[in-house]
Amino acid sequence: MNGAEFVPLSLVPLLTGICVAVACALPGNFLVLRRQALIGDAISHVVLPGIVVAFLIGGTVSTLPMLLGAAGAAVIAVGAIEAVRRLGRIETGAAMGVVFTTMFAGGVLLLEQSDTSSVHLDVEHALYGNLESLIWLDATGWSSLLDPQALASLPVELPRMAATLLLVAAFIALFWRPLKISTFDEGFARTIGLRTSPLGLALVIMAAIAAVAAFDAVGSIIVIAMFICPPAAARLMTNRLEHQVAWSVGFATLAAVMGYVLAGYGPLWIGMQDSVSAAGMIATVSGVILAVTALVGPHRLRGSAAPVG
Repeated sequence: MNGAEFVPLSLVPLLTGICVAVACALPGNFLVLRRQALIGDAISHVVLPGIVVAFLIGGTVSTLPMLLGAAGAAVIAVGAIEAVRRLGRIETGAAMGVVFTTMFAGGVLLLEQSDTSSVHLDVEHALYGNLESLIWLDATGWSSLLDPQALASLPVELPRMAATLLLVAAFIALFWRPLKISTFDEGFARTIGLRTSPLGLALVIMAAIAAVAAFDAVGSIIVIAMFICPPAAARLMTNRLEHQVAWSVGFATLAAVMGYVLAGYGPLWIGMQDSVSAAGMIATVSGVILAVTALVGPHRLRGSAAPVG
């Protein structure tokens, strides 16, 4: 594939996939170390009905209404979890399971019952994403990267995810030391005056922003995978946090690139005629990377040991 074909057809979805993977992997490192790795799964379950309701009210798919809808759904979820826990007298984990699955099912039902297919907001796109359709129509080759007129027609998903990645990376860099201390020793962090609860909430908010921004382009499957698989694989490669973050970024990028290529060309290499979902293949490759590191990673036998800051 030459530049005249690669740039309009594959460059934007490939870069979008990389931005999504890295934006989810960065906060995922701290979520994994805090034993909150499934918060990405929880976010994906909760935001779906909020996003659908935001579209039904506003009639458009844009970042701000989606974020507001997701935030509203999160507030409702917190209240519902507390209500179920108190009224049912059950543990918090069980209450979370009931609320998250109910809200996700409600979101899927809303998608099925509402006319959202015209804006690529349906069950298929919500789960598997829409990477393959991010075609840069006005691009003619590599020279289009310097053409203001062509850049004006760039699919909005790429600049949205690039901005989200910069926001998440800036948050991690700005609060690196407090995040590092509170992740490894929350008690010590409190004794030196760090406000661990707001910091933890801010981390979850950053994860939610990454998930919501990625939802339309790549769906929930890849978001869940990228919050967990690259950071967990990186954890098996090193006991140094700085190195772990670097490994996770590398694994996330590798999964995005290999997954996209295998989704488009893998079936052809084995004699099949149709390609497969890029987002699903990216998630699959990230799982394979995690499996490989679990087998051959230098810290696979000491996976439960506490990492060194």
